[in-house]
Amino acid sequence: MAGVLNFTSLPPISKPIWRHQKAKTSSSSRVFVIKSSTEVSDTSSTSVKDEPQLGFSAITPPANFKPPEPKLFTPRPDKIVDLITASLNLLFRLGTGVFVNGYSVSFVSKNEIPPGQYALGVAGFVAKESSKLGPRPVKPIELYEFEGCPFCRKVREIVAVLDLDVLYYPCPRNGPTFRRKVLQMGGKQMFPYMVDPNTGVSMYESDDIIKYLVQKYGDGNVPLSLSLGLLTTLTAGFAMIGRMGKGSMYTKAKMPPQPLEVWAYEASPFSKLVREVLVELELPHILHSCARGSPKRQELYEKIGHFQVPYLEDPNTGVKMFESAEIVDYLRATYAL
Repeated sequence: MAGVLNFTSLPPISKPIWRHQKAKTSSSSRVFVIKSSTEVSDTSSTSVKDEPQLGFSAITPPANFKPPEPKLFTPRPDKIVDLITASLNLLFRLGTGVFVNGYSVSFVSKNEIPPGQYALGVAGFVAKESSKLGPRPVKPIELYEFEGCPFCRKVREIVAVLDLDVLYYPCPRNGPTFRRKVLQMGGKQMFPYMVDPNTGVSMYESDDIIKYLVQKYGDGNVPLSLSLGLLTTLTAGFAMIGRMGKGSMYTKAKMPPQPLEVWAYEASPFSKLVREVLVELELPHILHSCARGSPKRQELYEKIGHFQVPYLEDPNTGVKMFESAEIVDYLRATYAL
């Protein structure tokens, strides 16, 4: 497939990277840690003077911090304009990323939904939703990208459609760490850049990444809204006009020892505000995509007794919280320098 990188003939470079490992304390729990790994870089066309150094500071939540109670569809007044501008994607992208592949819905009586099952209530009825998922990757796909990039947005949309979990390495402009890592791995600072640890495949080019993901983890068919070439890219760019470059420029921040975890999906304006800050602070995070029809909605509901996005779990501080505006405040207070 075009875009696959093969570095087997090149000399190795040892550098720290995030990798998925089993926790020693439990056979069922999972942690993500920093370890040294041997990878290679094409140095024939581009050289890097220094490898990115991941320095860790003590991470503590703000003093007297208390997570807010979740309030469904109740935006904080100072975030209303942000939410309106973040909603433009629903217009320009025609809702791409709102629904998981093969989404279907029927409206039934509340009595037909078993206790403990997540369902959205609508006018006295509940929406019974389903989808058709392809093979599931064992390890999260790894993506290097940033918010203000229409090509990156296209890949994030297919992630939502395919209901994939992704380990995001944010690459904002002037970011000191992961942009240089992409340069070392692939020889170019071009985004998005995907690594599939399940197959060893790495590639640039958004359209190639989309085709790869639907063939490997979907039904092989690229959705129409993601297969229109220049029109797809233009509308992906228009969808971000209202955000005026948010999520594109680096803000100096502490590097967390472990990636944060977020339950969200690309088309959600509430999720968008949180993602922008995660990228600006260059905070690696595992995003559990949960668009409409995703079985992860039920998983989150069973986990905490409530479903709402975005939902954040920070393993570095133990904080678990809902509410996009408060999550943004928490991230800036905890990680920004």
